[in-house]
Amino acid sequence: MKDERRINNAEIVPAPQAETIERARPSAVEVERNLELLSRWMDSAFRIPGLGLRFGLDSIIGLIPGIGDSATSVVSLYILASAVRYRVPKVTLLRMGLNIGLDWAVGALPLVGDAFDVYWKSNQRNIELIRQRATVSSSAEAREGRMSDWLFVGLIALVLIAILFGSLALTVIILRWLFSYYPL
Repeated sequence: MKDERRINNAEIVPAPQAETIERARPSAVEVERNLELLSRWMDSAFRIPGLGLRFGLDSIIGLIPGIGDSATSVVSLYILASAVRYRVPKVTLLRMGLNIGLDWAVGALPLVGDAFDVYWKSNQRNIELIRQRATVSSSAEAREGRMSDWLFVGLIALVLIAILFGSLALTVIILRWLFSYYPL
């Protein structure tokens, strides 16, 4: 292997070796068992024999028109809030919120959303993000988060709730318009 060097303040300093860099990277953190189980129950608890497709309670509860996807999003917000204790960066919290928002928004569409729920496993994606991006070394250290992270998660939750109420209001407006032109 070629000994590469770099100049730092007129000193010749050897470049860091690959094994030193690998040891400096944090390894994947083990997530609490209850979060693992929750994501598994929500996204992949059941298997369709022969096809090998896995789905969870998120797909089943999502079949309930109007409230199904909203109810499962509340469970997903619990996983998002748990990510604060693992001190994941804010950009990762935002990505987790986008996973939840996409699951909720597309999942709310009839039929297409139900098929999407089988494919898009937001809870398992978010658990994997916690594993990859956590800045604590173990689940035992993940006891409390920073106040700024809690406020950021609260903001994400408020945006998702605002989208929920906005879509409900839009649904009411569309239904009123339809019933005014096509009375029963």
